[in-house]
Amino acid sequence: MDALIAKGNAIQPLSNEKQKKPKAGPSKPPQDDHTLNSVAKRTSLPKSFQNLKTLPDGAVPKHKHIANKKLRAELVRNSEHIATSKALLEDADMLLMEDGGKMEVEGEMERTWRVGQSEIQETAGQEAARGRKEWKLEGGPYRLRYTRNGRHLAIVGKTGHAATFDWQTGTLHTELQLQETCRDITFLHDQSYFAVAQKKYVFIYDRDGVELHCLKAHVEPTRLEFLPYHWLLASVGNPGYLKYQDTSTGQLVASHRTKFGSCTSMTQNLHNAVIHLGHTNGLVTLWTPNLPHPAVQLLAHLGPVSSLSVDPSDGGRYMATAGKDGTVKVWDCRNWKGCLREWVVRGTGEPEVEWSQRGYLGVASGGTVNVYTKPTVTQAHHASSIHQPPLYLTHAIPHRPLASLRFCPYQDILTIGHNAGLSSILVPGAGEPNFDSMEADPFEGKKARREREVRGLLDKVQPDMITLDPESIGNLVPQSKLTTATSSELNSAALGSAKSDVTYARLPRYERLKVSGKADLTEDVESDEEDHSDGGDGKEKDREAREKRKMRGKGKSLKRYLRKQRKNVIDPAAVAIRRKLEKQKEERRIAKMQEIGRMEKPKPSALDRFKRVEKS
Repeated sequence: MDALIAKGNAIQPLSNEKQKKPKAGPSKPPQDDHTLNSVAKRTSLPKSFQNLKTLPDGAVPKHKHIANKKLRAELVRNSEHIATSKALLEDADMLLMEDGGKMEVEGEMERTWRVGQSEIQETAGQEAARGRKEWKLEGGPYRLRYTRNGRHLAIVGKTGHAATFDWQTGTLHTELQLQETCRDITFLHDQSYFAVAQKKYVFIYDRDGVELHCLKAHVEPTRLEFLPYHWLLASVGNPGYLKYQDTSTGQLVASHRTKFGSCTSMTQNLHNAVIHLGHTNGLVTLWTPNLPHPAVQLLAHLGPVSSLSVDPSDGGRYMATAGKDGTVKVWDCRNWKGCLREWVVRGTGEPEVEWSQRGYLGVASGGTVNVYTKPTVTQAHHASSIHQPPLYLTHAIPHRPLASLRFCPYQDILTIGHNAGLSSILVPGAGEPNFDSMEADPFEGKKARREREVRGLLDKVQPDMITLDPESIGNLVPQSKLTTATSSELNSAALGSAKSDVTYARLPRYERLKVSGKADLTEDVESDEEDHSDGGDGKEKDREAREKRKMRGKGKSLKRYLRKQRKNVIDPAAVAIRRKLEKQKEERRIAKMQEIGRMEKPKPSALDRFKRVEKS
C-alpha cells in the first residue's frame, strides 16, 4: 500500500507514459511493483478529466463553406465543445436507470394494481413513507402546484382559501382568505412569489402573503402557467384571450384572441415552452407569443376538453388529453396523424390527466385515480381502439369532484386536489431520482436561491425564440443546392470572364421567373450585339423595349393585347398624318443643318415664284 501511495500516477495506464529512449551504457532492470501493475491495468481517469482530442469522424462539422476564418474557427470550436459534452453525457448514462423504483410482480397471476397504499407505505423507507398524507380542508375543490424543485406546495380553493408551505418540513409560509372565487394558482420563478387567478383579475403575492400586483389586463382568468426560462406568466380566461406577461419587466408581451370562447384547460410543453389550450368545442390549439394564430389546431374530442398534459420525459413528444365525453387520448406531437391510444374512463365527471417525470400517466375520473406506465400508454393497440392499457396503480378517493392532479418533482408522490382537501399517494418509480443542482435543487439555501435567480435573469430567453422546433434556433441556414447565374453573368462568361454561381434566393425577380420557367420571354430585350448588327433598327427596338419596361405593370393584359392589335389596323387618315409629321420633321432637320453650316442652302430656281404666289 505504501508503494501505491508513493506512485501518484498509479491510476493512469502505463501505456500512456512517454517512452524514453534507452541511453548508452548498462541497462537497469525494471522495477517489479505488483501493486502498481495490477491497479494500472484495471483503472483509468474518468472522461471528464481527460482531453477528448479524438472524436469520431463526422461528429464535428468543419464549416468549410464559410469564408471568414475567425467565424469558421469559432463555429468549429463550439461544435467540438458540443460533441465533447455529448460524449460525456453518454458516459454518465449509468446513473439513469430505466425502471428504477418501479414495482414488479413475481408471479404471472399477480398484478401491481392490487397493491394498496398501506402495503406500499409499510414496505417503503421511512423518508419515502412521509409522502403519504391527507389534508382535510374546507373550501374546496382545491387546485395545487409544486415548485420546480418539488420542495414547496401552493394550494387554492374555489371559495378563496390560498396557502403556500414547505410540505416536507410542514412550515407554513402564508395563508390567505381572499373571500372570492379563485380558479388556479402557480408559483413564479421560485417559492418567493405566486400568482392567483381570482374572480376578475390575476393577483401576485409574495411569500408573506402581501399583495404586490394586480394584473388588470388578465380578465376573468381560469388557468395560469409560468414559463421559467422566459419569465412569462401566461393566462387564459372566459373571454378567450391568451395573454403573456413578462414578470421581470412587467410588460404585456402578447395578447392572442383564440376565437374559440371560454377556455378551462391549459398546459405548457417544458421542452419548447409552447402553450397547449383545450377548448369547449373539442379543439386543442398550440400557441407561441410570436404568432397571432395557433401553430397547430387539432380536433381531439367530440365534446369539451377538460384536461391535457405533455410528457416531460421524452422531450415533449407525447400529449394526453381528456374530454367530457369520458375518453382519454394520447397523441404524438411530431406528426398529429391520429391518436396513439384511446380508452373510455369509468365514472362520471370531468377526467383529469397528468404526466410524471418518468413518463407515468395519472388519470382521475369519478372517485378513482389510475396510473399507467410506458410503453403501454404510447403504443397503438390494433385489437380495439378503446381498449384500456394495463393498469399500474389505482386508488379510490370518495371525496368528489377530483379537481386536479400533480406529480411531485423528484419524488414518487402524486397529490390529488378534491372537494375535501388534498390526498397524497405513493407511486413507486414516478419521480426522477437524479436531479441537476444547477437546474432545480431540492436542498438549496438562501444564497443558492439568490444566485439562481440572478443567473436566470441573465440567461432569460426572449419570447420571439419560442418555436415548435427549438433545435432550429442557433443553427446556420443550410447552403442552397439550387444555384444559377444571372443574364449579366452569363454575358460576362461569354466574353471570357469567370462566372460566379448565385443562389436562387439572391436572384432578381425576373431571373427567378426565368429559372422556374414562368417568365414571359416575348418581352425580352434584344442583346447589344443584335442591336449593333441591325444598325438604325436596333435603336428603334431598344426604344420599344424601354417603353415596354416603362409600361410593365401599369396596364392590364387585356389593354396591352388591344394595343398590340391596333398596330395591325391600316387607317388612311392615320397614314396621311404620319407622313405629314415625318415631312415636317425632315424639314426641321434640314433647316437645322443649314444653320450649322453642314448643308448648303438650295439655289433659287425659276419655279420658286409660283410657290410664293401659291402660298399667298
